[in-house]
Amino acid sequence: MDPTATSPGTDGAMPLQDFSAAHAGLLAGMRRFLDLPALAQAAQSARTLAEQTLRLLDEAVSGHHADEEGELFPAVVRSARHGVEQERVRGIVAQLVEEHRDIEDLWRRLRPQVQHLAQGRPAHLRREAVDLLASVYDAHARFEEREFLPLAREILSRNPDHMEALGLALHLRHLPLPNFYL
Repeated sequence: MDPTATSPGTDGAMPLQDFSAAHAGLLAGMRRFLDLPALAQAAQSARTLAEQTLRLLDEAVSGHHADEEGELFPAVVRSARHGVEQERVRGIVAQLVEEHRDIEDLWRRLRPQVQHLAQGRPAHLRREAVDLLASVYDAHARFEEREFLPLAREILSRNPDHMEALGLALHLRHLPLPNFYL
């Protein structure tokens, strides 16, 4: 067969038009390819941030809550004056503990998607859910800073031994466990 022959009804340029059309598609693909480095960087940034978020909420936030509930809150309740002051402290502590559970529950629902992102797997992380957890934590921390910590400072400062006992308890809480099996 003659390679220069044309099909019936063509003007002889059809094979060249096919090459031109192919080039248009290939060039469009190459233009999209130019976006790949930025997208790869964004994907790596997402993985890194997801890993950091897992450490933040699994370790730092949960450890912070454990320190507050295990040491700080009981120390302030014990050191508060019986009566109105102690009831006020108990009320604030109850609210803070409830907020801790709310924060932990919100995180428990988001964690699987963040874990997928940390592993480089696809995930559907709803913006509204992330916003809710961040805003609930923000309100919690602001309330604690504004209401509880100044009151705790006032109560624990009345007796320097109480503040020192709290510091020692927190220190001991964070010591590594001894390894008796070396």
